[in-house]
Amino acid sequence: MDSIDPPITAIRQAQALLARHMPVSRLIPAPSLHKSTGERVFLKLDTDLPTGSFKVRGALYALSTRMARQRVDEVVASSTGNHGAAVAYAARALGIKATIFLPSNPNQVKRKRIAELGATIVEEGRDIAAACEGATAYAQEHQAFFLNDATDPDLPAGPATIACEILNQLPTARSIIVPMGDTALIRGMAAAAHHFAPGVKVIGVQADRAPSYYLSWRQGEVVGTDTCDTIADGLATRTPIADNVRAIRVLLGDVRLVTDDAMLAAIRRLLLDEHVVAEPAGAAATAAWLGALGPVEGDVVLLVSGANVTQEIIQRALRL
Repeated sequence: MDSIDPPITAIRQAQALLARHMPVSRLIPAPSLHKSTGERVFLKLDTDLPTGSFKVRGALYALSTRMARQRVDEVVASSTGNHGAAVAYAARALGIKATIFLPSNPNQVKRKRIAELGATIVEEGRDIAAACEGATAYAQEHQAFFLNDATDPDLPAGPATIACEILNQLPTARSIIVPMGDTALIRGMAAAAHHFAPGVKVIGVQADRAPSYYLSWRQGEVVGTDTCDTIADGLATRTPIADNVRAIRVLLGDVRLVTDDAMLAAIRRLLLDEHVVAEPAGAAATAAWLGALGPVEGDVVLLVSGANVTQEIIQRALRL
């Protein structure tokens, strides 16, 4: 168990650091989501956190850890929005400059949040892969620290703390359903469950229009896709990383796909029945639960990972 990354020591360090900066996010019952099979359903609301997303956990921990090792004057990130806001927040908290590369035509709610946090924004390329290329080149040219949430070895210890909180808040949890984009979130959470509660099953959820990690998980090798055209920008990955594929193959009990329409329906359900605001990626776990996930044993936790949703998406969800 100790060979699973992130290790217990890193997760404990992340817990201690994050406790100084942000509250434990709420875990609330979701009675409207109970099924007839007897399990109870709970929502883990990482929308409570600064920037309205779980991403701030990993960004703050990874940047703090890097700055403890070496001098960092500027941090660079590529993002569809939430990681960029998290890095901007962490940079401001730690007193350094941040430059965030976004794809062209980004989510305007997320772009506005990044700008309000004082980061420099560069829009480049059609998707996150292109933005990542731009960020990499910029970081090399300016000798800045590129905080890549898909590859940074320290970052998953941040989101691992979500699973620790869940296990403390609900010791009877038996399944945790988690949105899966670049996999840092689910790798951290599944590693924590592996270390502290190996009987808990962690289930990943991807968008069916951005299924690269789902396909890679099933086939046991890297399977990229030509596009990742989904309303869930937080799940829009098309170029899996081999080490991440190997990790999720070991750690995850299952991976499921959800449609854009299913995420819109989940946004509507969460808003009207549970009074919870979620963006499409943030509603993906709920969409999977409402779909053909199948029966589970014991209490179920659905992670609501982000709430940075545009008015247009809310309106589309309410028209269903």
